[in-house]
Amino acid sequence: MKCTFLYLSLLFSFNLIAQPDRWQQRVKYTMDIDMNVQTNQYKGKQKLQYWNNSPDTLNRVFFHLYWNAFQPGSMMDERSRRQGTVQIQRGERKAADWDARVRDRIVNLKPEETGYQKITSIKMNGREQKTVLHETILEVILDRPILPKSTVSFDTDWDAQVPLQIRRSGRDNPGTNVRYTMTQWYPKICEYDLEGWHPTPYIAREFYGVWGDYDVTISIDKSYIIGGSGYLQNASQVGYGYEEKGAKVQRPAGAKLVWKFSAPNVHDFAWAADPEFVHLSKKIRPDLTLHVLYDKGDKRVTDWEQIIPKMEKIIPFVEKKFGAYAYRQYSWIHGGDGGMEYPMATMVSGPGDGVTIHEFLHSWYQGMLGTNESLYPWMDEGFTTFAENEATAFLKESKEFPHQGDYNGYFALAKSGLEEPMTTHADHYNTNFAYSVASYSKGAVFLTQLGYIVSDSLRDKIMLEYYRQWRFRHPNVNDFISVAEKTSGIKLDWYKEYWVSSTKTIDYGIDSLWEAGGTTNIRLGKIGMMPMPIDVRLTFKDGSSEWHYVPAYEMFGIKPADAGQEKRKVYKEWKWTSPTYEIATARKLTDITSVEIDPSHRLADVNPKNNRIELKW
Repeated sequence: MKCTFLYLSLLFSFNLIAQPDRWQQRVKYTMDIDMNVQTNQYKGKQKLQYWNNSPDTLNRVFFHLYWNAFQPGSMMDERSRRQGTVQIQRGERKAADWDARVRDRIVNLKPEETGYQKITSIKMNGREQKTVLHETILEVILDRPILPKSTVSFDTDWDAQVPLQIRRSGRDNPGTNVRYTMTQWYPKICEYDLEGWHPTPYIAREFYGVWGDYDVTISIDKSYIIGGSGYLQNASQVGYGYEEKGAKVQRPAGAKLVWKFSAPNVHDFAWAADPEFVHLSKKIRPDLTLHVLYDKGDKRVTDWEQIIPKMEKIIPFVEKKFGAYAYRQYSWIHGGDGGMEYPMATMVSGPGDGVTIHEFLHSWYQGMLGTNESLYPWMDEGFTTFAENEATAFLKESKEFPHQGDYNGYFALAKSGLEEPMTTHADHYNTNFAYSVASYSKGAVFLTQLGYIVSDSLRDKIMLEYYRQWRFRHPNVNDFISVAEKTSGIKLDWYKEYWVSSTKTIDYGIDSLWEAGGTTNIRLGKIGMMPMPIDVRLTFKDGSSEWHYVPAYEMFGIKPADAGQEKRKVYKEWKWTSPTYEIATARKLTDITSVEIDPSHRLADVNPKNNRIELKW
């Protein structure tokens, strides 16, 4: 026993050494919800245990009250209507920049259609606290400070009204016919980290939460079926497909049914409810059950039924490529207004492959890594989009380059004149167009192009090491770059500086070719302001080819040869101050049939037309 204890102690110590050392807060929510489906209102009671693991003394705390955004004149309303006055070129025509789901709908809500979360009481350790309401943020001014390394308990009572479906959460969306999509639905404590408090108002998008455990009890009309985050604890009393095979369901008497969920080690909890839900489920392995819930009136029954078989196929691929899924269940739930990710669950308005795969893969970059999406939306949306492309290609057994759509999107943004640096806060982009393309497409290109810089094989190792080191630890961009540098042995801070912090673009071209002294020389030109390493392929009349590799000065290293490039010629680095660079081959000029920069098309060159020359002799 002593030897076993010593071994486990040493193993735990080594794991601590191998993991980054960063404190973070911790929470435990215990909630009781009583839902009235006639008034679309509910009463909530919440006990929140809060661990201040920081070295700081806290004199106040903040809570999100998201549904207060769905009231005329709110910040979300004003921002959306402002975007409606901004015209964006969309192909042949101009269109308003607003989110078509929000538009000017909030200002026209009737009192019974608005959303609200009204705090009726909040106590810390049994003592009532003073509060100041800032629309979607509640400031709690503490009568006694929360000391470092201490724990307090907040007891909160509140009343809420479910808004008409506008954005993400709400009721009675005619597009889905789902009664309730319950997201951002409870008083949620804001994150406090090494940068301080993050009381981000609910204006448009993206979230950030504290890791913790949730015990949620929901009392609702017994005809309603619920899907959500967490594990149902009383399946034998609920039924509706959650019970074990052959088990007898014994529902208590009364008009309402109580649902008890437990969700460990998550940063949010979401659910949806409807009396017409069809519930499909399958235990695909001993430690993982998949659920699908959809409105029985939806005509896409076959597509809903295909979600679990498709996901069962891709999950082993995804886990091998990006890391293990950490929970025992996942649910795709009909609801919301498109696709919206939450721990262990997603709300989707339809069963298409794109949205169901994308939202599930958020389980890695939003669910298990938990980056601050407001500050780094591209580290969630972009990384998820990259993973979605890879998983979709695997599912469809496609051999085509899966990321071309994101390159096309980025090129359109770079040429639009509307691009802003990816360091921009998610809510502060001047246009929804610039936010969307930067976060999704340019964020995905970041990873694809990283494979061009360090090799795809090393990029894949980086992704696994990033997951291993930073799972459940809220990483930022510097954390990712640090992992990438240590894994690849290549300096990459310059890549972050140019691609993330600026809007400078890549443009290389083939300037000229000439033969002198039995050597063919090729001059390359750097036209854009962002430096990159360069792969060049020469193809000859006899069908053979020759690879030439020029590392960028900033890399202080070279990438391993990609497949097929093992006999490449490696050059001294190209200094970013030099507008041209010359490479050479011993073959005659008249032997060459083509010269091409980056035949893989992973280099996000905004003007690829000058990347290839064909010689017809």
